[in-house]
Amino acid sequence: MTYQLLKVSDLQEFHELIIIPEVDKFNTMGIPESIEVTRQLLDEAIKEQNKKKANKLTYSVKLKDTEDFIGICGIIKSSEKYAKAELWMKFHPKFWNNGYATETIQTLLKACFKEYQLHRVEAGCAVENHASKRVLEKCGFIIEGIQRKNLPLKSGWSNNYEFGILEEEWNKQLP
Repeated sequence: MTYQLLKVSDLQEFHELIIIPEVDKFNTMGIPESIEVTRQLLDEAIKEQNKKKANKLTYSVKLKDTEDFIGICGIIKSSEKYAKAELWMKFHPKFWNNGYATETIQTLLKACFKEYQLHRVEAGCAVENHASKRVLEKCGFIIEGIQRKNLPLKSGWSNNYEFGILEEEWNKQLP
């Protein structure tokens, strides 16, 4: 797979991804009312990642062979003092259950610990989101707690698993 910072030319594929009801099920962003709303979201993401010390990085994820756009993912870095970040991802349902989410999280973890020299990485998912929970556990994340009724989903308030992985735990997993 290839990962590139989100750019203006990703608008149509980005919009098509985030308006899919299955993708929105565990998403707190909601479905944009129009492509113009999506354009604003895209512009904000690009503006954020173009800052001199960008803390929010959003990537398009494409298959290497076909260049098919399969989703987006991101890293949200904290202040330098805390040396940590949060990871997130959204994939098109037709690409679910192929290992792409696991590969993406592993790639983001490598960037966090090797390139950005972070100490800790966090992630979260709704307790009903069993697929994301499995991916995070497969990548070495540990459930550190549950935030009660933390996520405002369309279905109502959802509890959220809080996951974390430390650099030394990630290093132990390396072949």
